[in-house]
Amino acid sequence: MTHLPVLPRVLLALTLAVPALAAQARTEMPRSELSAGMYRIEVEVAATPQNRQLGLMNRREMAAQHGMVFVFTEDARHCMWMKNTLLPLSVAFLDARGRILNIEDMKPQTEDSHCASGAARFALEMNQGWFRERGLKAGDSIRGVERLPAGY
Repeated sequence: MTHLPVLPRVLLALTLAVPALAAQARTEMPRSELSAGMYRIEVEVAATPQNRQLGLMNRREMAAQHGMVFVFTEDARHCMWMKNTLLPLSVAFLDARGRILNIEDMKPQTEDSHCASGAARFALEMNQGWFRERGLKAGDSIRGVERLPAGY
């Protein structure tokens, strides 16, 4: 049996634990289903301050029909950024009824602000180009937001 000094054992334990904790944090977000026209969207719901802060950080891939919806506590001109986010994303800012206010493309690992053009209650992040490829634009609706939990 090999005996490691205490510090290397602690570092080894942390090296093994951090990815497991990150995966666990991702799986703890509730899921819901939204739709846009004939397109079904499976979303993770970021309705808490912790989940909104974590968002899609450190993820290397996301399935084509998957996304994340951020549920805010109030209607406002919310902004998003891509710090520690590895995926190129598009974000649609939605009003309280699910109407798209504007859509912004966001570059990975940047701190540029991408803001709602009006009072938004939700932000729906999808792989970059998802909205454009389906012909979705400002004024179109995302259905199912009424089933989302309230933000807190």
